[in-house]
Formats: sequence, C-alpha cells, structure tokens
Amino acid sequence: MQEVVEEALKQLGWQGRRIQAAGRTDTGVHASGQVIAFDLEWKHSTEKLRQALNAHLPADVAARVLRPALPGFNPRRDAVARTYRYSLFIAESRDPLRERYAWRVWPAVDFDQARKAAHLLTGQHDFAAFGSPPKVGSSTVRMVRQASWELKDMTALFEVTANAFLYHMVRHMVAAQVAVGQGALSLEQIQNWLDHPKASNTQVLAPPQGLVLTEVQYPLSKLSEEYLENEATNRK
Repeated sequence: MQEVVEEALKQLGWQGRRIQAAGRTDTGVHASGQVIAFDLEWKHSTEKLRQALNAHLPADVAARVLRPALPGFNPRRDAVARTYRYSLFIAESRDPLRERYAWRVWPAVDFDQARKAAHLLTGQHDFAAFGSPPKVGSSTVRMVRQASWELKDMTALFEVTANAFLYHMVRHMVAAQVAVGQGALSLEQIQNWLDHPKASNTQVLAPPQGLVLTEVQYPLSKLSEEYLENEATNRK
C-alpha cells in the first residue's frame, strides 16, 4: 500500500522520500482506518487533492478523508489507541467468496467461552506470548482497553482496542480465543501466558485476511482546527 500511495503522490508533484503511516499491517491484512501523513505543495482544496489522489491510486486502495495536519504531526508516534476488527464464520464446508475477507472456522465455537477469554485479555498485561515488539528488546506491555465479540447468525466479529499492538498480537489473540471456544485450549492456559509471558509462546496464528485496522485515535491537541471542524460537521 505504501508504495502505490507514494507513486500516486509523485504524479501530483510530491517530492518526499517516504510517507508516514500509523503502522504496518501483515501481508493479507486490510485497513479501512489507516492514517498517513505527507508534505505537499497544493494550490487547491483538500477535497480536490483527495479526488486527484484517488484518480492515481489502483482500484483496491482509496483515500477516504483528507485533512490538513498540524506541523510535526506523526501518525504513528502521536496515536493514543488503535482498533482492529477480525471477522470469522462458522462453516464445515468451504466458502471461497466469504473466505477472502474472513476466517472459516470448524468445529463450532462456544462464544461464551471465547468472551471469557476476551475478558482475561483486557487490561494492562505483558503480551510477549502473543507477539513480538517492533524493536528487539523493547517493551511488550500493552493496555487493551476493550475486547469483545459480536455474533450474527454464524458470523462473528472480534473487536479490540489498545494503546498499541505487538506484531501478530491480534491474530494470536483471535486464534487463542477460538481454541478456547472449541475446547482445545483452557482459560487457565490463557491466564498462564499472561502471567508467564517470557516462558511461553502461543504458536497459533489466525489467518490474515479476516483482520482489518478500523481506527487510529489521536489526542485533540494533535488535530488541526479544520480537521476538528469537519469532524463536528460530519457528526451532525
């Protein structure tokens, strides 16, 4: 995604070396709420810039909203929370169309048990058993603000918000909760991974296609007045 956005910006006169993004996603993971920042001399409106950028982007990438940023804004360092959503469905037989954007799971999952596992994962923990830090030796402690399951028929959505995530953290969390719901893993083992993170590794990873970065949150002090005015207008 970064490469195609940079190539599109070059078509508009961008002279930068690299755009800034709120974070990287694994290959196959999607993003509907990714945030990027770049410097560009532009004489027209931001809406005209959004339209021009989309005209040069491929069909599977789109700029949804474009707003001026405050000087020095960094979409990764200034973020205070990120939200991911993971989609799965319960089915014994293959469903190729649905499986492009969701994980097909079988046997069936007891989501009452999965919710109990989600509750254990909420709060501040050392999540070393669920992922690796962006830099070797950096902290693996993260604060998970909310983790919940939403069910509709045989489709399930797991949504999780944290101050930051380790590599593969959400996919490990989803796989572990599904295993609990299928009776292949105990709640006690989840707790043990949280209590003894350095001596354990889940080794289980949900596939990437069900995962979407849906939102990146910033403190109001990092957002421009125009951005805040537009957000207020959109909520009316």
